[in-house]
Amino acid sequence: MMHTRKIRLMMASAALLTLAGPAFALDGADLMKKLDAATSSNGTTLTFDKAEVSGDTVTASGVQIKLAGQPGDALKIGDITFEGVEETEGGGYYAETVSFPDINVKQDEGSFAAKDILIAGLSIPANPAGGTLDDILLYESASTGPITLSVKDKEVFSLESSEANLARQENDAGFDFDATAAGLKADLSGVEDSKSKEAIEKLGLTKLDGAVTMKGSWELESGNVALEEYAFDFKNVGRLNLAVDISGYTLAFMKSLQEAMKAAEANPNKEEANQAMGLAMMGLMQQLTFNSAEIRFDDASITKKALDYAGSQQGVTGDQLAQSLKGLVPLMMAQLNVPELQNQVSAAVNTYLDGPKSLTISAAPEKPVPFPMIMGAAMGAPNTIPSVLGVKVTAND
Repeated sequence: MMHTRKIRLMMASAALLTLAGPAFALDGADLMKKLDAATSSNGTTLTFDKAEVSGDTVTASGVQIKLAGQPGDALKIGDITFEGVEETEGGGYYAETVSFPDINVKQDEGSFAAKDILIAGLSIPANPAGGTLDDILLYESASTGPITLSVKDKEVFSLESSEANLARQENDAGFDFDATAAGLKADLSGVEDSKSKEAIEKLGLTKLDGAVTMKGSWELESGNVALEEYAFDFKNVGRLNLAVDISGYTLAFMKSLQEAMKAAEANPNKEEANQAMGLAMMGLMQQLTFNSAEIRFDDASITKKALDYAGSQQGVTGDQLAQSLKGLVPLMMAQLNVPELQNQVSAAVNTYLDGPKSLTISAAPEKPVPFPMIMGAAMGAPNTIPSVLGVKVTAND
């Protein structure tokens, strides 16, 4: 009797495992096909030889990426490993980590290498043509280790590390993003043109050392893209930061833009494709609204070097050239017929040249301005654009 019960229990367990197995089994080929569908919106095609599954790990081998604009060329990636993979509701996929092989490419007299490439929290949509946040290819973080570019066996560019993060906002209203490229170094000593080489040496730009940072957010419903920071910060040069805030960049806008780009790339007649793309962009721009923008430069000694070098080319000192610029700027601005802005620019330039610290150009209209209004002003009355956008120029603030 006991023996019979054990047999029945074993048979029931086997039946349960047999029935449950297909529900939890991963389809590696399907994952890769949906990843390809999601990336194709950016004009790329992803191919692979095979996708093997072991538990919740998918290993795709022979992966290559082709760009629509360069159909004959393919970037050979190799094996990509997806770990912690699970199928999401609706037929998409989520992978805890995606690791790539190190890249080491040599061509002609140059070489490129990148190590420790990793993506965490990758969400692959089931339907990239949909209209929700779940229909976008997203990641939680992406990072690399050292990246180097060499020419004639000499390293001309290197990066210690890079990292980008995406965080979904509450109720999937959008997401916040940030990125950092740290330890960026460039060697310009190999520049061969004599005039360029002289300028680089005089300005102290033979060796560049700095970082690039970015921070912002995107709200889906309004299409508000707020780029708070996009900064290039280099030692002994300065920090240049761009900030911009626009609305209307919705999912529908993004997909229309992608379709226009795909159509242009697929058209063999490039002149016709460019014209069609231009018309499409004109139509899409009608949907955008300008909220604000700012460009700011914080000097770290490059201004004085530039004045001294430019002055030496004209047989004067840097201080003498600065005084000449103070008198020249008002004359140049007068041609634009914008008296208020002319006074602002002249005052800011004078202040900056007397003691270079920072220079800021901002545009903050009282109310958001539709892009068609900006385009109309540019074509009909360009001198009104500063007042339409609320442009201000300040120095050392």
